[in-house]
Amino acid sequence: MNSKLNLDNNKIQSARNAARSIAEDVQGFIDRHTTSTTERTVVRLLGVDGVDEIEKPLPNVVVDNIIEGGGLSRGAAFWIGNAILQTGQDPQTVAESISRGELDITRLPLENEDKIREKIYEIADNNVKKIANKRKERDNYLNTIGEGPKPYLYVIVATGNIYEDVVQAKAAARQGADVIAVIRTTAQSLLDYVPYGATTEGFGGTYATQENFKIMRKALDESGEEVGKYIRLCNYCSGLCMPEIAAMGALERLDVMLNDALYGILFRDINMQRTLVDQYFSRIINGFAGIIINTGEDNYLTTADAVEEAHTVLASQFINEQFALKAGIPQEQMGLGHAFEINPKIENGFLLELAQAQMTREIFPNAPLKYMPPTKFMTGNIFKGHLQDALFNLVSIWTNQGIQLLGMHTEAIHTPHLQDRMLSIENAKYIFNNAKSLGDEIEFKQGGIIQSRAKEILDKAERLLNDIKTEGLFSTIEKGKFGGVKRPRDGGKGLKGVTVKDDKYYNPFIELMLGGVR
Repeated sequence: MNSKLNLDNNKIQSARNAARSIAEDVQGFIDRHTTSTTERTVVRLLGVDGVDEIEKPLPNVVVDNIIEGGGLSRGAAFWIGNAILQTGQDPQTVAESISRGELDITRLPLENEDKIREKIYEIADNNVKKIANKRKERDNYLNTIGEGPKPYLYVIVATGNIYEDVVQAKAAARQGADVIAVIRTTAQSLLDYVPYGATTEGFGGTYATQENFKIMRKALDESGEEVGKYIRLCNYCSGLCMPEIAAMGALERLDVMLNDALYGILFRDINMQRTLVDQYFSRIINGFAGIIINTGEDNYLTTADAVEEAHTVLASQFINEQFALKAGIPQEQMGLGHAFEINPKIENGFLLELAQAQMTREIFPNAPLKYMPPTKFMTGNIFKGHLQDALFNLVSIWTNQGIQLLGMHTEAIHTPHLQDRMLSIENAKYIFNNAKSLGDEIEFKQGGIIQSRAKEILDKAERLLNDIKTEGLFSTIEKGKFGGVKRPRDGGKGLKGVTVKDDKYYNPFIELMLGGVR
């Protein structure tokens, strides 16, 4: 696209090259390590599901048994494949035998390694095809009933009860929503297991479970048929179970998943080593399943000043882009995040917001950018809040954003009521229609406030990325250069789940999903 901001392409390329070097450096660490969550994901993708008599998920049962036997470094696929050959059982039955104490998976005699790989590859290949078929289902819907125009109108439901969420989600679809995000219950990202079954109690949101995904997917398909467009479903694959939830989303045809390389480290104090390994496998799954990832740069501006720290948002977007490319995610599935979070009392704040949004669109022209609404400076004054949301919507249509999380005038008061959501959708539709071609009609003043602001942000981001390239990402996070949040390399939650791979480690899903070629 033609630049309206006269951005320096050499600076953009320098920033992108630095981010690529940062990602390649970290990828070396990722390739040498696995985690308990990554291996539980392998177990799930091999077909294991359910819980034992004390409600412990069977994937946890299997991987805990492997850890107790000192075998995690070989990978769960190796041990399950060996167990299949030794017992004649399928993966689900192997898991159930372990849960009853009838089988200790690492103490079985070892079969020929080539035979183990052949057996596991066969099962993995069949299950990967199930995910591919889910992607075909989505494509079929899009090719028959179509979808809404961009920016997609993205709204949330967050009752804590999946069945009540369904009622609210269907109402939102009738009101015009294109994407429904089921907000996850508070602190689920810190659980080192995935709850099982349909759930009706949650605080600030609803548990992310495979059954809940299935229930909501069915409901939105029904709504899509009713309103004549495909309704996308969004949830969260972040936290200690990042790749597991990605796998569940792929199996149940979710369309959008919150999935950031750094968010869990900065805002949930999850160990950086654990997160960076897990995000790789989770993104491989999302990429293969055709799921749009949403990154979390908008969160930086809730802990840091949106004027002073805007360049950290851009730097993180560059890094997220490169990690996503490493995992096989095309640019068209990168919902890179940013937000409308400048203090409304700042003179010309709207121009600064416009500069950031236009700059992001120009630097990432193929990404369906995820634009987040004002929240930090919402006061409970619903009239002012509705006006702030209107300005946010105006910037979005002006700069051709991709996914628009609609602001709520009742932000800072309560979880949205049906009528709150209706008014927010009405606000956005009104502005999107009346200002549809605004961005095509307006140029920016040469050397003016908007161009100067965009140049300043790019300059700072490029310098920061080159500093990180020299210093390393781990050290940068330790020093608090993102969102003003410092995290230690060996601290946080989940470090015990990280292990160095054996030289005979095997994960068939990486090769199947990244290339499909053996």
